[in-house]
Amino acid sequence: MNTIRNSVNLIGNLGGDPVIKEFGKEGKVAKFSVATNESYQGQNGEWVTKTSWHNIVAWNKMAEICQKNLSKGNKIALEGKLINGSFETKEGETVYKTEIQLREFIVANPENK
Repeated sequence: MNTIRNSVNLIGNLGGDPVIKEFGKEGKVAKFSVATNESYQGQNGEWVTKTSWHNIVAWNKMAEICQKNLSKGNKIALEGKLINGSFETKEGETVYKTEIQLREFIVANPENK
């Protein structure tokens, strides 16, 4: 069972351009959201589409690749891993977050760049 790992695969659309932040000499992080849609038939027989938003984070070289190749509306297939974290607000509340750390992606419609 050594081959089982934390892995997430999504196909969806970018909700906005990647937001890039630089730190240190060569450090870089890209953050963006991806929307996925799921359709199902409701109780009355009508089709319902549910949209889920996923927060994506990419580091260093992968952040540079995202900056050069991704823009709002792109349809991408991606693979990454789930990262769970938490932080405390100024009011003392704990906020939990889940992100997908990007490993690789393919742009399905590069003409939208």
